[in-house]
Amino acid sequence: MISKNDIEKDYIRRINSTLKYIDTNLDSELSLESLSKMALYSPFHFHRVFKALIGETLNAYIIRKRIEKTASVLLHERRISITELSLQYGFNSNSSFTRAFKKFYGISPSGFRKANPDGFSKISKVKSKNGQEIQVFEKYICNINNHLNWIKMNANIEIKEIPELKFASMTHFGVHGVENVFDRLIKWATVKGLMDNPETKMARIFHDSFKITDPDKVRMSICLLTSEPFIVEEEMDSGIIEKSKCIVGRFEIPPNDFEKSWSSLFIWMNENGYKKAEENPFEIYHNDFRIHPENKCIVDFHIPIE
Repeated sequence: MISKNDIEKDYIRRINSTLKYIDTNLDSELSLESLSKMALYSPFHFHRVFKALIGETLNAYIIRKRIEKTASVLLHERRISITELSLQYGFNSNSSFTRAFKKFYGISPSGFRKANPDGFSKISKVKSKNGQEIQVFEKYICNINNHLNWIKMNANIEIKEIPELKFASMTHFGVHGVENVFDRLIKWATVKGLMDNPETKMARIFHDSFKITDPDKVRMSICLLTSEPFIVEEEMDSGIIEKSKCIVGRFEIPPNDFEKSWSSLFIWMNENGYKKAEENPFEIYHNDFRIHPENKCIVDFHIPIE
């Protein structure tokens, strides 16, 4: 007899596959019918399961991801026009795209691009007229020197060719509860004997950017890097970090300094003339901060570059 727990884990596996497909096909048609068919569910059942697991309807999730993608392009691709963007990502007109973008970020696409000429921004929170929190952007160019001085004192930065890395992972949304997912992953790996290999490392991949996505909605893969074979089961997923050229910053920092470290590393990238590649940034951990004498993480931050 199939248990309720087994059914929920099957839901997670199928929705994870759907999220990956959506991420790589934001410029294609993404209908409820086609995605539910891919997940082997009826449209009604798929819609209900997606909302229960992700906390958003499928349509709201796709719209949000498309708008966030256009925000990223506006930040980093200065040559593409707003009209091209609106058509590429499924908006009927410039005006409909502008309305959707402004509703989401509180600023028009053109205003957003002008406000961030250096390609970097910082999220702050304000209240809209209806009381809903929206995200607006404030430049922090005045803090660049502070970030660069801080990273000079706290990081060793290198440009490295990173080989292909295989991993087992669990999906997590948001900044809260991450440590619980790491603990579950370690327990799973320990039972499988994967933690016996001294070369096994923990990692975290960011599928969204904190610059453009609400922190509570940032999707992450909490990973165990391993070259040993394992069976994909329960809520586990498997994947590969493709071979890439990366800016690698080695830090020894408390968990509270992660945000500052990432911001500083991206500023260092920009100031040194590098351009981020399409691949996702990721972290690789070299210790358990809980047994460090100063409760610090020894961690490599990776930014794939072109």
